[in-house]
Amino acid sequence: MSSMSTHDLEHHPVSRMKSEDRRELILQAATDVFGQFGYYGATTDQVAKAAGVSQPYVVRMFGTKERLFLEVMDRALLFILTTFRAVLSEGRDDLGHRFGVAYVDMLKQRGLLLSLMHSFIQGGDPVIGPRAREGFLEVYAFLRDEAGFTPDEANRFLEGGMLLNTLVGLRMSEEFETSERANELLCAALPQKLDVLLELGKQQARA
Repeated sequence: MSSMSTHDLEHHPVSRMKSEDRRELILQAATDVFGQFGYYGATTDQVAKAAGVSQPYVVRMFGTKERLFLEVMDRALLFILTTFRAVLSEGRDDLGHRFGVAYVDMLKQRGLLLSLMHSFIQGGDPVIGPRAREGFLEVYAFLRDEAGFTPDEANRFLEGGMLLNTLVGLRMSEEFETSERANELLCAALPQKLDVLLELGKQQARA
């Protein structure tokens, strides 16, 4: 999956980018914005400013905020499944743990996991809801059919992922130094990747 950073943008002005690069830039910005503000709180103007383009350009490329959000969802799901398949290709030993480590590392992709969480909240929406359910079931089907997890193993893995998403959404890392219970919870939930969550917390505080 292609990726473009702020550093890339500084050295390659938007006007000189290829169309597919501009599209990816906007999707990255939208992922971050939807992750921060949710579907209803985010605006195409916020996405445009984050991407360094005009709001009419975002609308021209994606049509509506709903369509943009659906593409953000699809991009996030593709990233997750592509990452898991790469892990699976390296062998099946200790697969649940290795998937878990890879999932935590996805926190480095700003807004990716939280934008998916916001899509799950929209389960009652007639357009977003069906696609969110379909995407969640795609991940479950991967765990069952490709990774070979039992239903119980798949459920336990998904439970851990939802706990991580909840801790990120709550910005629980802000309580790490001041709350004994938060410290205990975070250390138990992320024994090997706590540094990733704490760094994300610092980024959220600066945003």
